[in-house]
Amino acid sequence: MKNLRNEFPMIGQYTYLNTAATGLLSETVFDYRQDQNLDMLTQASIFRDKKSNLYAEVREALAQFYKAEANKVALMPSFSFGFNAFLEGSPATAKVLLLEGDYPSINLPVEARDFEVCYAEIDENLEMNVSAAVKEHQPDVFVFSMVQYVSGIKIDLDFLKQLKKENPNLLIVGDGTQFCGTEVFNFQESGLDVLGTSAYKWLNAGFGNAFFLFKEEVAERVYPKAVGFGSNIGKYKQEENTLIGKFEPGHLDTSNIGSIKAALQLQEKIGVEEIEKQVKNLKTLAKAEFEKLHLLEEKVAQRKEHSSLFNIKGTTELFNFLNNRGVVCSQRGDGIRVSFHYYNTEQDLEQLLDLIKNFEG
Repeated sequence: MKNLRNEFPMIGQYTYLNTAATGLLSETVFDYRQDQNLDMLTQASIFRDKKSNLYAEVREALAQFYKAEANKVALMPSFSFGFNAFLEGSPATAKVLLLEGDYPSINLPVEARDFEVCYAEIDENLEMNVSAAVKEHQPDVFVFSMVQYVSGIKIDLDFLKQLKKENPNLLIVGDGTQFCGTEVFNFQESGLDVLGTSAYKWLNAGFGNAFFLFKEEVAERVYPKAVGFGSNIGKYKQEENTLIGKFEPGHLDTSNIGSIKAALQLQEKIGVEEIEKQVKNLKTLAKAEFEKLHLLEEKVAQRKEHSSLFNIKGTTELFNFLNNRGVVCSQRGDGIRVSFHYYNTEQDLEQLLDLIKNFEG
């Protein structure tokens, strides 16, 4: 974890606990984007022609990183673009299971369509609630955030495997935007059929890029209607009506999409196992300290496993107090959301705790 202050200059100026809102842009990704834009400025179409294989390279990098198949990796500007395309290609008669209060970019697009919708509650018994809802409602699709954006509650990955085993016809769709970039993950061996992620948070790839990973059977059940010039151009999309081609009907920004590969290379250079170790250490320490100060909701305190995203009890006055002292965080729900990534330190946690203890609200 050495020299991270060189990669992320902002951590030398602030106590940055806001990756759950916006991940820091690294010097590696910044330099990559600068080089791409300079080449576009000076070479125009020549540059685009040279980069004709870039999207295939990004697919292959993602496939290697997450143990997926490159011909089932779709690239897009944001999670919402891909998710709406997925919903448009899903049968209108589908019954969809959601989590109550999940991220708006998941629940709103589902609720805006004519699907039959059922819900499970997000609390300390999340997995039991989902299992019960599946048994009661027999949904066709289960869509959810792998980590909840307000509370930080993380769904058990082993539970998803078992859920898929017991319900092989259930299409399990996860939003990994608050998850991808925090630990080692094997998509092929997971219980997920679809994983969609915007890469500007924990993957630190900057804005304007996202990806979806698909398992084989998804192409037999989802038929997006979008089609365009880019739908069957390039490696992995030569055949007509490829699934990923339906998610990529138009031009993509080489700088933004290529940033995914640059970000993955930085994580590999640092070591994904080391990143997971650091994140796990910080979240374990933070949860223990927050529990001592009674800052967590009961539904979070009772969970054995949690993400590195926490919503602590606190007023607007405390939020402003922290911000004015260089602690960057967010107000979400009824509290203050803080999130710890691998570029954070135990000293960041200690500073936060000291400020909370010294606050006179």
